[in-house]
Parts: sequence; structure tokens; C-alpha cells
Amino acid sequence: MSSKKTADGRIVTTYEFPVRPEKQSFKQFCYNKSSGEILGRTSKSWGQLVLFYLAFYAVLAALFAICMQALLATMNHKYPKWQLEESLIGTNPGLGYRPMPADVEEGAMIHYAAANKTQVNEWVGRINEFLDPYRDQTMLPGGGKNQMICDFQKPPSPDNVCAFDVSKLGPCSAEQGYSYNKSAPCIFIKLNRIYGWMPEFYDDVNDLPEDMPTDLSDHIKSLPVEARKQVWVSCNGLAPADVETIGPIEYFPNRGLPTFYYPYTNRPGYLSPLVAVHFARPAVKRSINVECRVWAKNVIYRGGMRDRQGSVNFILLID
Repeated sequence: MSSKKTADGRIVTTYEFPVRPEKQSFKQFCYNKSSGEILGRTSKSWGQLVLFYLAFYAVLAALFAICMQALLATMNHKYPKWQLEESLIGTNPGLGYRPMPADVEEGAMIHYAAANKTQVNEWVGRINEFLDPYRDQTMLPGGGKNQMICDFQKPPSPDNVCAFDVSKLGPCSAEQGYSYNKSAPCIFIKLNRIYGWMPEFYDDVNDLPEDMPTDLSDHIKSLPVEARKQVWVSCNGLAPADVETIGPIEYFPNRGLPTFYYPYTNRPGYLSPLVAVHFARPAVKRSINVECRVWAKNVIYRGGMRDRQGSVNFILLID
């Protein structure tokens, strides 16, 4: 719309209506010979657009690189910046077990039929995969050359780590198939790693917890003083009915995680110590709720099905 004043003083308003653009074929849209446009833009317009986005993404990439370098400058590959109380992990290590079901979302259940070789081999295969680094040192950083045999009188030197001997697991050895085909399965218990964490041991026989199982306290009392420096492990049925059906339990190579494996300091070749728990004669065709826990003065224990600490729960069902 436009307005103009005539010689006699009148204002004349002219209305202009939009003109429908000329229809273009797809070929004309791709390249218009008359205007020189490609996909609706001239070469100059395309050049300006490309230059703009090149500059835009170059600036973004530079900012990202600067932020990443600043972040990496605060990190160390050998040890975490925030440790123990200052870290999100804290000072209370979690407890894990192996083997685990293929789909943990379906529940922590070890269910198989001892007469079914396929099912037995599935569970044995998972344990073999878990124990492969313990048996084959070439799988470890540096080929495991810094591993050494330790004991309570011979802790590791500053550049070495203690090896864990899987040949002393009795019925929980690979040669015996971890006793799964005998309806007497073995479960491997381990503490999760926390950098720099050092357990406080129940090594004083006069200062043992009142709720500690009698068989464990008797075992501790039977050991020499230096051999009491271990994170102890105990397993039992979760409910009274489970206690009745769980049967006798054995522990290999011993009932605790010895002091010479701690603290964990991220040395190459380090492997977490294990306790193999052998359920010698559990009831068959019965779901047995099993709880395993560790005993140390600085490990908080909380049982139950949710928000558990210092313990682990799984179901054992043998057909």
C-alpha cells in the first residue's frame, strides 16, 4: 500500500496486492538459469552461509578443547583427586559376588539343574571368564610381572602386588567344575575397590561383635595373632527357613580377605582377593535366600532387601 498527494491536494492511496510467485519445477529449484540460484540461493549467499558456519563451529570446537584440557589438567590417571571421605564413593566398600545371572534385572538368582550339563556349563563358563585374569597373568597390565606371593610376614614391596592363588580353592576349583554338577555350588565373594581404603580388623578376640556368628568367632580365636588381620566373611540364610535349608558352608582358601592386599593403590596387575563360599549340601528344589556379609570395624552393615551396605543377597535354587 502506498499514498501520494496530488496537485489539487487530494491524497490518493494505491493498493498493491501480492503476486503469486511463478511455479518452479524441481529442476529449476536445483538450478535456476535466469537468476543463477542453486537450491534457492545465489553462489554468494551460499559462500557467506558456509563461512559463517565454519567460523561458528570452529569457535565451538576451540571452546570444547579448552574446557577438556582444563578438566584433564585436574585429573590424574594413577589416583583420584577426591579420595575416601571427600569422594562420592565414600569409605564403605560394597560387596559383590560371582557368578551373576546373564540378566541381573531379572533378579539375583542362581538357578540351574545339576543334571543339565548345558545349564551347569553356563554357570561354570561365567566363573571361568571372571577368574581368567587370576589364572593367566598375560591378561594383566605388564603381563603381571610385578605380582608376588605374599603372606602375613611378607607384605608386597612398593612396586609389587600380591597374587591370588586360585589353585587352593578345594572343591571350588576349575578342575572340579566349582562343584556345580554335584548340587554343591561355589560362590565367589569380593569387596569393591576404594582407592586408599584400609580396613580396621577384628583381630582382638576380646573385642568381637556380639552378633558375629559363633563359628566365625571361634575360627578367629583359633588363629595366631598375625593371621587375624583379615576382613572376615560369613554367609547364612536370610530367614529362619533359609537357615534350615542352606546346609553346611565352607570357605576357601580361608575365611577372610588378608591385610596384605590392602590398601588398593591402583598398581598395575592388582587383583581383588576372593573368598570362595562352598554350599556343601543345600536343599534342592527350594529357593534359599542367602546373605553374605563382611566384618571389619570400618565397614557399615545394613541388611534387608533395599539400601543394603556391607553385604550382598542372592537366591540359590537347585533343581
